Amino acid sequence: MKFNFPVISRILGTLLLLNAVFMVLCVPVAIYHNEGGLIPMLISAAIAGASGFGLRLLGKNAQTKELKKKDGYLVVSLGWIVMSMFGCLPYVISGEIPVFTDAFFETISGYTTTGASILNDIESVPKGLLLWRSLTQWIGGMGIIVLAVAILPFLGIGGMQLFVAEAPGITPDKLQPRIQETAKRLWLLYVGLTVLEGILLFVAGMTPFDAANHALTTMATGGFSTKNDSIAHFGPTIQYIIVVFMFLAGTSFTLTYFGLKRQFNKITKNEEFVVYTLFTLSITLIVTVALLTVTDYGIEQSFRDALFQVVSLITTTGFVSADYTQWASFLSVLFFILLFVGGSAGSTAGGVKVIRHIVLFKNSFLELKRQLHPSAVMPVRISGKAIEQNIVFNVLAFIMIYILVFLVGVTLLSSMNVDFDTAFGAVATSLGNVGPGIGEVGPVDNFSGMPLAGKWLLAFLMLLGRLELFTVLMLLSPHFWKKN
Repeated sequence: MKFNFPVISRILGTLLLLNAVFMVLCVPVAIYHNEGGLIPMLISAAIAGASGFGLRLLGKNAQTKELKKKDGYLVVSLGWIVMSMFGCLPYVISGEIPVFTDAFFETISGYTTTGASILNDIESVPKGLLLWRSLTQWIGGMGIIVLAVAILPFLGIGGMQLFVAEAPGITPDKLQPRIQETAKRLWLLYVGLTVLEGILLFVAGMTPFDAANHALTTMATGGFSTKNDSIAHFGPTIQYIIVVFMFLAGTSFTLTYFGLKRQFNKITKNEEFVVYTLFTLSITLIVTVALLTVTDYGIEQSFRDALFQVVSLITTTGFVSADYTQWASFLSVLFFILLFVGGSAGSTAGGVKVIRHIVLFKNSFLELKRQLHPSAVMPVRISGKAIEQNIVFNVLAFIMIYILVFLVGVTLLSSMNVDFDTAFGAVATSLGNVGPGIGEVGPVDNFSGMPLAGKWLLAFLMLLGRLELFTVLMLLSPHFWKKN
């Protein structure tokens, strides 16, 4: 099977033009603050724009309807890589992150909404570049919505087919004609929630610049902050506002859409949302009680810190309100486990996703019953509806490969003289697109001390996790490149 390179070129060109437009949006901020980021941003925008225009010209005769499955796998993976290659230019040209490896790591951490950083002093970075850093996460979050609606179900990524069935205006048998309409609705919702959060953060006491940046990175479940000590820099009111929007960002955007349409029965009957909510509240209660026991915090602070960190980790946002590794070893283990949970399918959150855990546990329980009743037909049911067996197999394969990739990643990183705890934390948080981990990449540390090869490995894991494993791993298969 031949690849449709004109289509691929046209799509990549469009993405680079989008990159250039968002870089230009940072120019007024750079001019206003006059901190040295103006010229690098203009040069970067010019390079990205010219490259994007050139790629669009190469694909001027392309027909987007001709995008095949193999083209889809290739363009999705290349899209994130190409955007990161050009997106790191402002850091390199400005000299704020002169080493290309570090700049690429910071950028792909942004686009994949991971939030892992190599910057030791964030507050010294020019504000124009900080806005660009936040925008990379917001662009990545927006891209994930489109992937969830249009691309991943088309590629057969397990779990996403379930999301498609819930998307407003979409039914599995009429997916293609409604993609543009659905993506537009979800984008508008994404933009609207971002603006609303920014306004509320400003009213609560943030500067306009800080409010805008944190709204961008919250809705993307990215976690980049403009402050060295992240959200711990701000007061309780701001922390509660961010908790609410982190939770919303980790919820399927289709359910939020249904909520705005007052179709609340679709929310209460959605099993993934119910499990996601109850699990978050249960873990928050456990951590709150633990903090009252092991610290001298009052009830309000214990609840607030517990709620903030639990929501931040489950939704893979990665904001930090306290150094949770100093609380108790039991809580550190619990938070490490949360790195493998993830938010809802159809959200901007990374990780395994709640729906896959539900399928795994339900299928495992049914397997026990099948041993007693081998002739019985017992399908896995989600929200009262039986799901196809091929989706169950896909989900089980995803989780198995996820664990395998995690173990291989830990082994490789440990071979680079990274201590065991740090290797575990760095690989788990990169693959889950969370941000903070344990060891030397904990909530008050960063990834600047990682070896060069380790940063490339972790960048690859970020991409793997963000694009649901199969999308990238498929490209490593020799069969993928065969003409058939």
